[in-house]
Amino acid sequence: MNLNLSSLDRRKFLRGAGVALALPWLETFADTARAASKPVQRKRLACFYLPDGVPMPLEKDPSFKDWSWFPHGGRKDFKLTKCMETLEPLRDELTVFSGLSNPALRRVHGHANADQFITAADTGADGDYHNSISLDQVFAAHAGEHTRHASLVMSTDGGTGSPRGAHTLSYNAQGRPIPAEHKPKRIFDMLFVKSGPDAARRLALSQSALDDLIEDARSLNRSLSKRDQETLAEYLQSVRDTEVKVEKAKRWLKIPLPKVDTDYLKLDVTPEDPRNFLRTMYELIYLAFKTDTTRVATYQLGRENGVGISDYLARAVGFKASHYLSHETKKPDGYKNFGTYCRFINEEL
Repeated sequence: MNLNLSSLDRRKFLRGAGVALALPWLETFADTARAASKPVQRKRLACFYLPDGVPMPLEKDPSFKDWSWFPHGGRKDFKLTKCMETLEPLRDELTVFSGLSNPALRRVHGHANADQFITAADTGADGDYHNSISLDQVFAAHAGEHTRHASLVMSTDGGTGSPRGAHTLSYNAQGRPIPAEHKPKRIFDMLFVKSGPDAARRLALSQSALDDLIEDARSLNRSLSKRDQETLAEYLQSVRDTEVKVEKAKRWLKIPLPKVDTDYLKLDVTPEDPRNFLRTMYELIYLAFKTDTTRVATYQLGRENGVGISDYLARAVGFKASHYLSHETKKPDGYKNFGTYCRFINEEL
């Protein structure tokens, strides 16, 4: 497949993306000049997480008119504020939800919200930590059967982070965090670069090793205590999940990868160049959806509490770091500064 993606507008394509950041399901973008027949309507899901909240000044505050996150007005005649007005071309497809609350999570610290953003699990304020499967993985269990990658898990900081300090939005069926990719080049290679000639041999070895591991574990299980058996069962489930991925990789090995134009992508960019970094991460999701390489994506823009390199994103609009903006709204131009940062996030979408 060879696509001339330079002729497409990502904003138009987002009409087919279904975005968890207040966007509803949108119609699949169809290039009618190329389409010989009506395109297949594929459902896609993208979930984005912006840490540290959004500006919500009270009505009596002078900043309310321009810098409140939520639009003003009725359900159809609403007026977008400066935070969201860059999405004006999509207003007919836009639904903004407000007033949502999960009472069970009110005891969770405000800087620990990423962990349960799309799991809705009560991870607690401290002590024992238990999460549950995330929305994207529920969706991927169905949509992922039809694509090379069941889902794309991304964040600015990468990895899993720590309990109540997540670097990922995605959790498997056992509530375990799925590591997020954070390097654009690595993400691109995973999606669009062909594996080496020994890929089939390595997959076969992986399958053999997993088979041996499961057989050994079954023998060991009989001599373990009940608690250890439960621990081993969880471990074996992760092994089975890996086995499923290996089997899927083997099936897709001989299917050609889509070819995409990379001339405009800055694949070596880092968050120290925040505007280009964010733009590239958004573009990678777009390319993955457009080529039907996956139909599910999550992107955690930053970790809570100003921890990690993601705090650099605010430098794109002239601020030293992102986190402190949410704590300085009572200062002169505080809501304007916070809203300017949020506007940048929407502007690049």
